[in-house]
Amino acid sequence: MAKIEEYIPIVGQSIIDDLKLLAERLKGKVVQHINSTPVGGGVAEILNCMIPLLRELGIDTRWDVIKGGEQFFEVTKKFHNALHGRAEEISQRDFEIFMETSQQNLENVNTYGDIVFVHDPQPIGLIKKKAVNKWLWRCHVDVSNPNERVWRFLMDFIVQYDSAVFSAPAFSRKLPIRQFLISPSIDPLSDKNKELPQETIDSVLRKYNIKKDKPIITQISRFDRLKDPVGVIEAYLQVKKYINCQLILAGGTAEDDPEGLKVLEEVKEKAEMDKDIHILLLPHNNIEVNALQRASDVIIQKSLREGFGLTVAEALWKAKPVVASNVGGIPLQIKHKYSGLLCHSIEGAAFAIKQLFNSPEYARKLGENGREHIRNNFLLTRHLRDYMLLFLSLYHTEDVVYL
Repeated sequence: MAKIEEYIPIVGQSIIDDLKLLAERLKGKVVQHINSTPVGGGVAEILNCMIPLLRELGIDTRWDVIKGGEQFFEVTKKFHNALHGRAEEISQRDFEIFMETSQQNLENVNTYGDIVFVHDPQPIGLIKKKAVNKWLWRCHVDVSNPNERVWRFLMDFIVQYDSAVFSAPAFSRKLPIRQFLISPSIDPLSDKNKELPQETIDSVLRKYNIKKDKPIITQISRFDRLKDPVGVIEAYLQVKKYINCQLILAGGTAEDDPEGLKVLEEVKEKAEMDKDIHILLLPHNNIEVNALQRASDVIIQKSLREGFGLTVAEALWKAKPVVASNVGGIPLQIKHKYSGLLCHSIEGAAFAIKQLFNSPEYARKLGENGREHIRNNFLLTRHLRDYMLLFLSLYHTEDVVYL
């Protein structure tokens, strides 16, 4: 793992000095993060990068994971989709399963932190253990148009927290508790984002039998219907009528997402007639993700709904031209025609990809602008600062704190 001083060449000495000053104010506090999976998905990825740096700064930061069986994670996946506004059949039994597992975790999870930081709906029921400590609920999903039944169910828990945190202004909801808007971030020195030698990139391409004889379009995402991998294939097929290219769909599955393998099979079936479509199930190998992004000519993120879309930030950090859906937190990262291209449909995505292939200088400029936008707004050091200010605000409720 990178040390905090290694970020100085990227963000500057003054940023690191500020982080050290804030950390001094939090000495003696125990910060406990709780989520539903140690690997897979953006939450686990951010915590894996963030917690060692908080500890290095002198903040006692720990991470616990709740337990849940197959039924529980099937229910929470339904909740996830419903919060994003997707139609889901949710029964009374689903709510009962959620509560039964929540009760088991209430009995088995020790909430010892001075600050207990709960991520997403899966562990939300732990709030019943609230004592004199401070509790935060972090919502990583787009709840701008949620299923109201699920949202009302969760609200019974949310209102018991001291504060709630959302990723984008559009996700904010009317709540009787304080809210903070804190966007996620990428770690520029992690295996997924650090600079790679060309021989490493070439070896990954050889491993998956991908040749650089034609342009590469890539989407890196969990195999999730909300990431619309089938729609990506349809956009690629439209592009291929005019430009001989190839497509990489690469990603993994998360322990709390039982739907992933079903979606993977659907994608394989859609792609089976085209030898230029490479479908890769990566076992959380961040070096390989990094290499595939760097080998690509265009990165796409055609999500139907999106919490934030860190794969967009990853691609922009590598100065790649990105075509992405105008949903969730993606418009915070892409200003249309300046740091990437936003789309609203399969046809729009195909048109944008063709435009980038036909205008390489324009594509290069978009990538350069995108990298600077990520440097200024969405790197881990900014995220650390925002979280430390958030923690301090819990002990100064009479003040207004702007993050």
